[in-house]
Formats: sequence, C-alpha cells, structure tokens
Amino acid sequence: MAARPELKVDDEVGFIKAFHQLEAGKGKDTVRIFDRGDWLSAHGDDAVLIARTQYKTTSVLKTLGRPPGLQSITMTGTAYRSFLREAIFRLGKRVEILQSSSRNSWKVTKQASPGNLQDIEDELGGHIDSAPIILAVRVSAKATEARNVGVCFADASVRELGVSEFVDNDIYSNFESLLIQLGVKECLLQADGTKKDAELAKLRAIADNCGCAISERPAGDFGSRDIEQDLTRLLRDERAAGTLPQTDLKLAMNSAAALIKYLGVMSDPTNFGEYQLYQHDLSQYMKLDSSALKALNLMPGPKDGLKTMNLYGLLNHCKTPVGSRLLAQWLKQPLMTLEDIERRQQLVEAFVNDTELRQTLQEEHLRSIPDLYRLAKKFQRKKANLEDVVRAYQVAIRLPGFIGTFEGVMDESYKDALDVEYTNKLRSYSDSLGKLQEMVETTVDLDALENHEYVIKSEFDDQLRTIRKKLDKLRYDMDKEHQRVGDDLNQDTEKKLFLENHKVHGWCFRLTRTEAAAIRNKKQYQECSTQKNGVFFTTTSMTQMRREFDQLSENYNRTQSGLVTEVVNVAASYCPVIEQLAGVLAHLDVIVSFAHVSVHAPTAYVRPKLHPRGTGNTVLKEARHPCMEMQDDISFITNDVSLVRGESEFLIITGPNMGGKSTYIRQIGVIALMAQIGCFVPCTEAELTLFDCILARVGASDSQLKGVSTFMAEMLETANILKTATRESLVIIDELGRGTSTYDGFGLAWAISEHIVKEIGAFAMFATHFHELTALNESYPQVQNLHVVAHIGDAEDTTMTDGEAAAGSRRREVTLLYKVVPGISDQSFGIHVAELVRFPQKVVNMAKRKADELEDFSGKHEDVQVKASKEEVEEGSKMLKEVLLKWKEQVEAEGLGKEQQVQRMKELVLGNEALLANPFFQSVKAL
Repeated sequence: MAARPELKVDDEVGFIKAFHQLEAGKGKDTVRIFDRGDWLSAHGDDAVLIARTQYKTTSVLKTLGRPPGLQSITMTGTAYRSFLREAIFRLGKRVEILQSSSRNSWKVTKQASPGNLQDIEDELGGHIDSAPIILAVRVSAKATEARNVGVCFADASVRELGVSEFVDNDIYSNFESLLIQLGVKECLLQADGTKKDAELAKLRAIADNCGCAISERPAGDFGSRDIEQDLTRLLRDERAAGTLPQTDLKLAMNSAAALIKYLGVMSDPTNFGEYQLYQHDLSQYMKLDSSALKALNLMPGPKDGLKTMNLYGLLNHCKTPVGSRLLAQWLKQPLMTLEDIERRQQLVEAFVNDTELRQTLQEEHLRSIPDLYRLAKKFQRKKANLEDVVRAYQVAIRLPGFIGTFEGVMDESYKDALDVEYTNKLRSYSDSLGKLQEMVETTVDLDALENHEYVIKSEFDDQLRTIRKKLDKLRYDMDKEHQRVGDDLNQDTEKKLFLENHKVHGWCFRLTRTEAAAIRNKKQYQECSTQKNGVFFTTTSMTQMRREFDQLSENYNRTQSGLVTEVVNVAASYCPVIEQLAGVLAHLDVIVSFAHVSVHAPTAYVRPKLHPRGTGNTVLKEARHPCMEMQDDISFITNDVSLVRGESEFLIITGPNMGGKSTYIRQIGVIALMAQIGCFVPCTEAELTLFDCILARVGASDSQLKGVSTFMAEMLETANILKTATRESLVIIDELGRGTSTYDGFGLAWAISEHIVKEIGAFAMFATHFHELTALNESYPQVQNLHVVAHIGDAEDTTMTDGEAAAGSRRREVTLLYKVVPGISDQSFGIHVAELVRFPQKVVNMAKRKADELEDFSGKHEDVQVKASKEEVEEGSKMLKEVLLKWKEQVEAEGLGKEQQVQRMKELVLGNEALLANPFFQSVKAL
C-alpha cells in the first residue's frame, strides 16, 4: 500500500470550527470526505470508520488542534476509491465529497449512495455488480387489513422511471417481493416525526432485512403538486403527462415526486425530454421473500469463499459487465409466462448443442464489449471524450463479426429463434452505426491509438498539420535517443530498455528491475521512480524533448478541441442505438453463460419440461444441488423428487442431523427457480409446474443483531408464508418451533402444517426433528413421509479410556448415506454429531443416559409397530380399566399373596378375548 499523505492544514483552528458547523447539518449514515487536491482527508467519527474499515487499525489516526483535538485521517486516491466501494456496497453508507471554495469554506460537490452512483461512477470504475436501483415508497393504511402501496423506482444510469401501485397485507409481503424483484439498493421513506408510526416502522424493517440502505425524506418531498409539470418536461412522450394512465396512480406519483427531488433530476437540463415512464406489474415475475433469497443462496454473501457457493457466482460466466448485471436481475425475476421461458430455453439449447458457436461468441466476440450502458451515460451527461467515441466505434466494427458467426449456424431448428432474438437486431444496429463508423474513420487518427493517443487527424486543419509534423520529428528524435541510451548501457531496446509515455513522468525510459543496476552511479541518467514493472529514468535531452512534446500536444489538443466537441456531439446522437445494442448483447451474454454452465457441470444439465400455470406436477429424476456438487471432494448423491397433486403435495422429511435434509429441500427450490429463468437444470429428467412464488423459513442467524429473538424471527417468516402462499406456491420449511418449548414448538409445527395442507394447498417441504409430525399422513393422503438414510453399526471407540475399553464398551457408528427414501426416521442422531466433533466422552455418555430417560414412547420402543385408532384406544382403555377393577376386587376379597396376584391378573387378561384382540392393548402388551 502506498504511504499515506501527511496531514497538513494551514489554519487548524479555523478548519476545526468550520468542520463542527458542517457536522450540525450532516445526515445519519453519511460519511464526509474532504478533497484536498492530491490527497483526501476525513475527520471525527468518519475518520475512525475509515481507519477501521480501510486500514483495519486506529493507529493511523492523527489529531488536529489542541487536546482533545479532532481525530483525522488522510487517504491517497487509491485508498479513497477502495473505501468508496466498501462504504457504499457493503456498509450501505451515503458519501459526500467536499471541496474548498475559499479559506475554511467547504461545499458538497459530489454525493453518492447505494442507489445513486452518478457522481462517482468514474471513481468506482467497473465495480458495479448490479444496477443501483433506488425506490421511493408511500403507503395509505386506512383499512384494517388492506394497505395501498405506491412506489416509484429508477436506475439512475438509465433514463427510466418505473411506477407500481398495489394492495398489500399487514406485513407488506408484496412490498418485500418487489424490493427483491428489483434488487433495490436504497429505499426512500417518509421521515417519521413522531417515531410511532407502526406502518413506517414495518416498511423500514422490511427494507433493512432486504439489505437496502434507508433514506428518510421530509413529508413535503412526497407532495405531488408539481409532479405532472415535472414529468411533462422529463418524458420523451410528446403528450402532456396528465394524459398518461400512470399519473392516475396517486400514491406512486407521491413517491415519484420524492425520488425526482432526491436524485436532482430537474436540476440537470440534459434530462429534459429523455425519460420514459413505465408501469411495473408485480405479478409478471415469480415472488421471492428475503428468506428464500438466503435459503436458495441466490446472491453472493459476505462469507462466501468460493464463487460457486451461490447461484449467481455459479451461473455467471458472462463476458460483459452488462451481462453480469442482467443475470443478477433475472435471478430475482423468474418468469411466469410459459412462452417466454420456452423461448429462452430454445436459445440455451441452441448454444448447448453448437459448441463452436458458443465458444466463438464467448472467446472472440463478447469479451471485447465494454460497459455500453456506462458509455451511453457518459455521452448523455456530456462527460464523454474522444476516447469514448473510439470505444463506441470499436463496438460498431465488431458487430459484423457477431452477425457472420450467427449466419454460419447450419441447424435450421434453431436458426429462426437466433435470427429473431439476435441476428436481425444486430444487423439493424450495425446499419445504424455505419455512419458513426464512417465519421470516426474520416476524422480520428486511428494510427495514434497504438500510443494511447486520441487525436483528430492532422489533415483536417493546416495548424494541426504543422503541429503534427513537429510532433513526428520529436518522436523520431526520441527514438534515436532511445537507441543511443541502449547502446551506452548495452541493453536490448526491445526486451530490456523501453521508451514509454508514463502517466506521471511523461516520455521516459524504463529498465526492467533485474537490469536496474545499469544506471546506478551514472550522473547522466536521472531516476524518476521505481515500480513493480521496473525503474523509470530520463536524460537531459529526453527531459527537454518531453517538455517540448507536452507543449506541442497541448497546442494540438487546444486547436482540435472544437473538432473534438463536434465529433463527440455527433457520436452522442447514437446513444439510443448503443443502449438498445447493450440490451441485446446482455441477453446474448446471459443465455450463452447458461449454456456454458449446463455443458460444463460435473454431469450435464437437462432442459426441463414445464407445465402451464396451475397444472401438472413437479417430478425430478436424479436431482442435484448445483452449488453443492461443484465443491471439491464432494461426490454428490442424487435424489428423485415427486410433488404430485393429491399424492405428495406436502413432504415431511425426517432423519439425522447432517444427513442432507436441508440440501434436499433447498435444491428443489433452486431447480424450480433455474427452470423459470430459462436455464437448464441439474437432473437427468425434469418436469415442473410453474410456481407463483417460493417462500422459505430457514435459520435466523442474524436476527439477534437486530434485537429480534430467533423464535420471533421464525414466527415472522412463517406468518409471511401463511399470508402470501397460494395453491401455486412452493414452500420450504427447514425446522420450525425450535426456539420455544418442545410442546409449544410441536403444536405450532402441526398447526402450521395442517393449515398449509388443508387451507392453502401449496406444494411444500418440511424438514423436521418432530417425528410425531409424520402422523399427519394418516389424516391427509396428500402428505408424504420421507427420511434420509443412515446406516447404524457398532465400532470400537478409539476415544474410550483403557477402563472402558477393557469393559468391552462399544459405540454406535452412524454412516450418513444422503439418500432420501419413503418412510419415517424416528431418530435424530444429535449425540452422534457431538461424538463427531469430539465432545468429551463423559459428556457424551451422560447425554446418552439422559436421552434414554427422557426418550418418549415411540422412540424408546422402535420395534413396536402396532398402530391404534383413537376409537380403539378409548375402547381398549375402557376394557383394561374393567379388568383392573375386577382384579382389585378379587385380590381384596380373597387376600391373595404377591405370586397369586400376578397369576390371577394373567387369568383375567387371557380369558378376555375382546381385550386381547384390541390393537391398543396389543401395543401396550408389546412393551
């Protein structure tokens, strides 16, 4: 890491005073950074945050002024950019960059937040993984149950506003689904002046749970008084905004007003007439709740070591930034229309079957495409230069290569689909960009690109021609000097000694580090700097030539600036085409990536057959978890899955800890989601019904940090399932009721399961250690019991003491087979897990004794297979009671001894044929 700049402030007292005045108006979760030219600084709490986040130590803090002083920190540009990424993407902070307008007077020149990266896009470089969506929300909750929700959202890098208005329940499950569908990074909420508004508190909790940064805005920002007038100026649509159907959505318009104000859209005239307004339909995509997002491991988590630990990392073999962002969007927006899904499947199949087509697109064409949305944005914001024009040109000249590759497809069964989705569109965009290509070739000096120079051709202007001649002469002299120095130092000018245009030192020489000793103690060579790739140095005549070259280049740039502006303006008019092209190439990139993953999996994926919504069953043969099978040293055990209406709608899975229950139920959710985004799936055969949502109840590990008990979090997630699920949903429950007493937990688990089976009728999977739950299938034929197989054998226990070993002690050895089969497992093998992690043997033995004492009726007597109905239990109990009363009377009347009492009991029981035939009594007798 480069040395941090020294903290130098001319007027410390004046700055500290100005800083404290600025702090008074600073928002919560905002970090302020002061731009001091070549370096940057932060102060107070912000300095401590940067020290801990960026430098991982507070020893880097310095103090300004007299004690206690102001804690301060300095940063280089590199450290600042690294901290920006961390602060915005991981910590969800807002950042303000301040510059000095006069002595101790600072003003905010750039602002950024997770949903608004416009001001700092250049600093972030290409590190934007997904579109930074920002959303404003307004609710009306007059009714007791229904809530009306209106939202407006935007990706600040694309000139579009989306609006949606919908009815929600009291836990806002539709709002949660929308946040996930859109991948919202920042949520604007009305500030709660009273801090008692329960509805706002719910929205805040949901946004926080979905990983959104929350910005509170004053109530006045949500006023829609000027919204029609603002939209009329912003929208491309010629009609007045008041005539558009979306403006009838009053709550959405309130939200639009707040969003437009927050983004400062109206203060930039380049936005006028450029925006589009569209309505988002919540039901066009499968709904996911935040628990499903975690359960299915859709997106990278903070603790993911391997790329393939999450579905996004596994499927992301995209070669373009726009492709990677579209993949993240698709994963959160699985399709609900069979035709759309089959269209994607057809394209994936084309690339799966045509290896040469897939590889050519990936290795030759797609990898050379820059971030076209960012490029278009630079033109729109008037920040583009000649280099950006050349980038657009380089994309244009590559399009014929794409088209030629598609034209070479011989398989007629796919050609039409590929032509409609890609070839025809690319041909149209290539024709549109033809004029741009022509203009660049006529005006830009393409030969100068080899030296990373972006200049207008000198033939365009007499003055330019004169300067170019002088520059060419200088370059010739520099090459001669390069040769002279090479001869003097006896260094090869092609392999060891290089002439380079360094971004800091300008034209100078570079020697590889191994040859650096060649210039030591030679006064004619002045060292500039030592870097990883070698030592930069210069000579007196090279320094003179460099100065002259820089001056001439500056003159050239000044002279050509008018022409450059003209060329950039012409190129900017192609923005709509560039944006449309970005959409097509992103789509292509994701589809090719799906095909790549499907082919290169340990066992190739297959194309699933999908049934229209509300029909068909889900039957998977030899299903696998796509992420788990990619881990090293894992030989994945495949399992069949059958979710059939009326037969196996609700699966209860029991079995040992670590036996694979969680993997089994989660892989079904992952496969369903993969099928509905159009990807092939990890099975040998697959047919699926279309699910309208995937809802999950899994571990609540981070809830305690937010002051919510594990059990409370569990109940909130389950409430969401019960209020959201429909007959067409897929429900995944991985344990339930563990955070309370066994009786309460089991009671809840039973009631919830019965409600899902009886009232909702959703396809559901429930992994549980409550073995009593398996009795549900006696009342409901659509409930199926499954269990994961464990082989139990005896083995010598190597951890025993000598005494125990001498006594011939043996322990259970449990082999987990990870195979799911019909039936019930009534053991959890929790103590076995304790043995696996080497618990002290005394503790294990005590646990076994206690478990045996507490073991309930069904677990203690595994060999008892007799089952009795409720009526048979009542009848058997009644007969047994009669026998016992008769026995008591006879014992007392005849004064029988102990052995005679036992004998008389045997006689009474054996003589009662009705009692002996009763199933309940048989089970008691079997004990």
